[in-house]
Amino acid sequence: MTKSLLESAKQTTELLKTVEFLKEQKDNIVKVNNTIKQLKAVRELARNNEILFRTVRTDLRGILNSPYIRAGEVEQVTRSFEQIMDMAIDDLDFVNQVLSSDFFKMTDAERTAILMEKKVRSREMVAELEVKTRRYREIISFRRMQERINNREANY
Repeated sequence: MTKSLLESAKQTTELLKTVEFLKEQKDNIVKVNNTIKQLKAVRELARNNEILFRTVRTDLRGILNSPYIRAGEVEQVTRSFEQIMDMAIDDLDFVNQVLSSDFFKMTDAERTAILMEKKVRSREMVAELEVKTRRYREIISFRRMQERINNREANY
């Protein structure tokens, strides 16, 4: 019976070591998973900001160069696009601080939550920019059509 108890104790010890090892591996997997989530969030943030910058660079120039945008509207159009870009730049600066500085003393889960929040916000900014761009293009299209109608020759 003593032999059996000793053998059982050895097996229990080995089992506890195995459980501890599995817990460590689970923690490592969670850390890797959080890191992957952070990387994906940062990648999407970068992609969304690239879309924002490209859209502003190309579409804003086209809108502002249109003869159908009135002089008083140029500042308003520019300001609305500028606000979105300022928010995007501020978010990028904040994300850079979160990722590069240990000042915030965050866990991986907290850092991932912030990155996910910023990712969602960048999607919203892209959507808002697309809506504004489409709206200004529709205004230009409407004014172009209005000009054609007003300047047509009557054949009656």
